[in-house]
Amino acid sequence: MKLLITGFDPFGGETANASWDVVKELPESLGNVQITKLQIPTVFEEAAACVIRAAQQLQPQPQVILCIGQAGGRDAVTPERIGINLRDASICDNAGNCPREERIDPQGPDGLFATVPVAEMVEAIRSAGLPARVSNTAGTFVCNDVLYTLLNHYRDTSVRVGFIHVPWGYGQGTPFLAMENTFKALCQAIRVLDKE
Repeated sequence: MKLLITGFDPFGGETANASWDVVKELPESLGNVQITKLQIPTVFEEAAACVIRAAQQLQPQPQVILCIGQAGGRDAVTPERIGINLRDASICDNAGNCPREERIDPQGPDGLFATVPVAEMVEAIRSAGLPARVSNTAGTFVCNDVLYTLLNHYRDTSVRVGFIHVPWGYGQGTPFLAMENTFKALCQAIRVLDKE
């Protein structure tokens, strides 16, 4: 199975982003899963466009796209259940965009559910003794923009799409999760995909 997994560049004046810090350390393969890693910009529209371009360039194309984002303030690894059709930024993205109360796709549905096994991922992470829970909101910043756009783009196709938020890493703030534990959690989530 081919997996495209992404993490974001730093944003909001920070010098690190826990999502890319952990994604870049993943192995090239895990079980039967072949892993392609991609850093994407924290920019509305452009982040999702980068993922779609990369997926189209991969041959064969990935069966699963899993995007990882940083959620400062969360104390657990949180696979996202739904993406919503809304951009509403409390801070500007890395290109200075600050959309407010804007639909991502004016013709699209209000929400789209992730097409990866969210609850099973949470169970697998917890079984390794690590903190995890299902999240019912990916926010209204670039993370949600990516999740919704990809789910919308790959609707009615065989490509499955998911998003996982991870806590800050050490030194970014509190609460934080040690990078080795975030790494283990993502590996557990990927192993769930391998069983499908």
